[in-house]
Amino acid sequence: QGTAPCGVGAIQVFLSSFLSFLALAASYTDSSDDEVSPREKQQTNSKGSSNFCVKNIKQAEFGRREIEIAEQDMSALISLRKRAQGEKPLAGAKIVGCTHITAQTAVLIETLCALGAQCRWSACNIYSTQNEVAAALAEAGVAVFAWKGESEDDFWWCIDRCVNMDGWQANMILDDGGDLTHWVYKKYPNVFKKIRGIVEESVTGVHRLYQLSKAGKLCVPAMNVNDSVTKQKFDNLYCCRESILDGLKRTTDVMFGGKQVVVCGYGEVGKGCCAALKALGAIVYITEIDPICALQACMDGFRVVKLNEVIRQVDVVITCTGNKNVVTREHLDRMKNSCIVCNMGHSNTEIDVTSLRTPELTWERVRSQVDHVIWPDGKRVVLLAEGRLLNLSCSTVPTFVLSITATTQALALIELYNAPEGRYKQDVYLLPKKMDEYVASLHLPSFDAHLTELTDDQAKYLGLNKNGPFKPNYYR
Repeated sequence: QGTAPCGVGAIQVFLSSFLSFLALAASYTDSSDDEVSPREKQQTNSKGSSNFCVKNIKQAEFGRREIEIAEQDMSALISLRKRAQGEKPLAGAKIVGCTHITAQTAVLIETLCALGAQCRWSACNIYSTQNEVAAALAEAGVAVFAWKGESEDDFWWCIDRCVNMDGWQANMILDDGGDLTHWVYKKYPNVFKKIRGIVEESVTGVHRLYQLSKAGKLCVPAMNVNDSVTKQKFDNLYCCRESILDGLKRTTDVMFGGKQVVVCGYGEVGKGCCAALKALGAIVYITEIDPICALQACMDGFRVVKLNEVIRQVDVVITCTGNKNVVTREHLDRMKNSCIVCNMGHSNTEIDVTSLRTPELTWERVRSQVDHVIWPDGKRVVLLAEGRLLNLSCSTVPTFVLSITATTQALALIELYNAPEGRYKQDVYLLPKKMDEYVASLHLPSFDAHLTELTDDQAKYLGLNKNGPFKPNYYR
């Protein structure tokens, strides 16, 4: 009895701490019942500015911690920031951006600001925004318009708010998917003509740029970052190799050993996904239109099939082609019960989700970003992120790999903004190989890696400069 009060006191302290933790977690994850659209809220940051639209500006402190964690594994980008901060190579640049808004892209945005740029930002995906990170950017003075769970109307409204501001006109575009470029081109042609450069990092966006160029409608130079070696070989391959499993595990708790999986597309994203799935014991099939990629898949030990040949038996369907209608309603109708369907490509066009919104099918939300689509006979298909990009909608991606892409984007912006007149015409360009190699070199110290140097005789024999570039510009 003499020790009971002490025990009760300990329990009270524990309960108090636990309740405080729950309150903190609720604030951090934004699990409140507040369903008011951010567009209808009046919010200001600590400096009195309201030039932003985010879910909850009060989450800024948590977002700042997320950004600080990301900075620890983005040393190359921080190094670039420190090296160039004094020179301000982006002084006068007014960058309008449309990318995923995560802790990693926040490090990029703040690096651009440190290098002299003014930035206005929206999200390229309605599900990938980290609300606390958007709040931290808004608190720091970045005009950011984004929140997780935007509607289609919200998505275009946010882009428009970034572009359309009295007394401010963008002269650079950083895009992921081409939606921002398309919006400026269609809605603000006078602004588009005055843009000094566009940097695009996705297959979808690059395809749209090449279409504009082919039609003679691209009136500004653009940099295709997606096809740079540092993007293709690292972000697309290694990032997806790790994040595909993370996204699937978090949403479905699926065990991969013995599961039959079909991956549509064997480009760099597909290669990364297949390597991870195979390592965990999955039986992996590939669909491909390109005979070279198909042959690579065969040589890597995968069976190349048509989707119709395996659609009835597979447990998981993953798209990563950059195309549209890869998985159609006919495919969905033939899938077996509990088949998981998801997309690892940028756009939400690969899976024909629209065809599932019909009266005879029932949608049941079972988890965040997880829907059961139920057929009249009781069959269920598990659809993830409504067919949008799985890894950034349902999980996170490795910070280090995103540092490589972010550094590439920053250098591409600096190059286009500072290029003398005439260096770049109204066309789409690949990142100069020297710049690709510089980005890679910035990341080698993280591994304590030491490059071998060519002797003068060796360099002469190979016909190379000792300091690079070591690969021709057409190398991919």
